[in-house]
Amino acid sequence: MTLKEFLEYVNSAKEIDANSEISEYMHKLADEARKITMKINCEYHSQQEIVKLMRDLTKREVPDSFRLFPPIYTDCGKNIEFGENVFLNAGCKIQDQGGIKIGDGSFLGHNVVLSTLNHNKNPKKRANTIPRPINIGKNVRIGSNAVICQGVNIGDNAIVAAGAVVVKDVKENTIVAGVPAKFIKYIDK
Repeated sequence: MTLKEFLEYVNSAKEIDANSEISEYMHKLADEARKITMKINCEYHSQQEIVKLMRDLTKREVPDSFRLFPPIYTDCGKNIEFGENVFLNAGCKIQDQGGIKIGDGSFLGHNVVLSTLNHNKNPKKRANTIPRPINIGKNVRIGSNAVICQGVNIGDNAIVAAGAVVVKDVKENTIVAGVPAKFIKYIDK
């Protein structure tokens, strides 16, 4: 299996059988991601070095304006796209197999979790996973310890409050908070 074939499969949102070649390849990618994130997390690097390491992790172009305060954790790393001037604070956990796009100027607080996989509800198939993408618009702020679940789209300029668990789309120019996250108010521009 190639990375291209893997990405085509997971981006189709088809279920991943736990005993399949795709699942085996996913574990290989997890090993690669751990090696690179351990390097990022366990020694000092300038922001320019971090950008280079993130390019190694994602196998994609990462803008020079990308900023990260380590540590960072991911069990894939190959299906995430960063816009310009994206900032990830310490402790972000990114499960990107289903695909993650983070728009220009977006900031993620400490310990934010982005989770694009869920397990099959059938107990006999519980080890199978189902990928769904997360799309984060431009100039989004996600507060510390928030969790963004699979299949969620967050509109431009939205704010997700600290500790929120987002299971549904967030409209642009809104603030959401709570568990599960609910609309709080519109942002005045």
